[in-house]
Amino acid sequence: MDAIFDNGLNLFVIALLALIVALLASAIRIIKQYEHGVVFRLGRVLGGPKEPGPRLIIPLVDNLEKVNLQEVTMNVPQQDVITRDNVTVRVDAVVYFRVIDAIRATVQVQNYLFATSQVCQTTLRSVCGTAELDELLSERERLNAQVQQIVDELTEPWGVKVRLVEIRDVVLGSDIQRAMARQAEAERDRRARIINAEGEFQAAAKLSEAATVIAQHPIAYQLRMLQTMVDVAGHQNSTLIFPIPIELLGPFRSAFEGYAERIAAGEKPPPIPDVSTPGTMTGEDSGIGQAGGAGRSTGSSGGSTGAESSGGSTGSGDDQGDDQAGEQGDDRS
Repeated sequence: MDAIFDNGLNLFVIALLALIVALLASAIRIIKQYEHGVVFRLGRVLGGPKEPGPRLIIPLVDNLEKVNLQEVTMNVPQQDVITRDNVTVRVDAVVYFRVIDAIRATVQVQNYLFATSQVCQTTLRSVCGTAELDELLSERERLNAQVQQIVDELTEPWGVKVRLVEIRDVVLGSDIQRAMARQAEAERDRRARIINAEGEFQAAAKLSEAATVIAQHPIAYQLRMLQTMVDVAGHQNSTLIFPIPIELLGPFRSAFEGYAERIAAGEKPPPIPDVSTPGTMTGEDSGIGQAGGAGRSTGSSGGSTGAESSGGSTGSGDDQGDDQAGEQGDDRS
């Protein structure tokens, strides 16, 4: 009996020692550098947050909750958003936040990670819905700051600090993409036309200044013409265009002046002068002269004949002779 009692006592002592060791092990808790601890004693928060290091608690009475203070990077899933100008887009974002108060993050909200994610999604939809498509694409910094401010205000009672919210991607429909492509092409075409018009305006202004200088110095026109010929000849062209100044055509223009007007009026045009050899009579001029001489000789002979037959009416004979001579001269001509 004594042996049995001794064995039972030994087992009890061993079990008691094991229980004491287990209680001591559970009473010592290690808090890491990036964590804070919150101690609940009989369900109530005991003091402030516990700093990193070893901490002793009362087993079966105290409960230690550890809260991670590291910055969390959370992806916000794509949200279907209808912008202010009634365009449907899909927007996603990324949020950077951290816990600054371990007690509030534990007591005030059940799961601060899930709560922060839901707040970010709803805020992202509401803010993007108040902006137009152009603002959503070009003013992301302003929208990011607005979303960050709203989310930070909503999560501040939970002991969460939202440091940054970035809109990561804006997915557009195929129809919107084609419309934007046409708009961008039209804008580029408009800018190209404006630049071309400005270039032509500046070129016209410079040409006007050059014309003023050339008008003051006529020899500059000849020098410019020769320079142009040198530039054209330097490209190994088989055809060379040589410009002729309009002043060289002055004698021809004065010689034929009034010729076309007389033809249009139905008058007989004067003979075309020979501008190559001044003073030389052409064949037509000599024929007209011979016809006129023959007419005058015939008229004179007719006048004498009339004088002999009528006996003193010389004046009428001369008139008839002149008329006949004129008709014969016209026929010959």
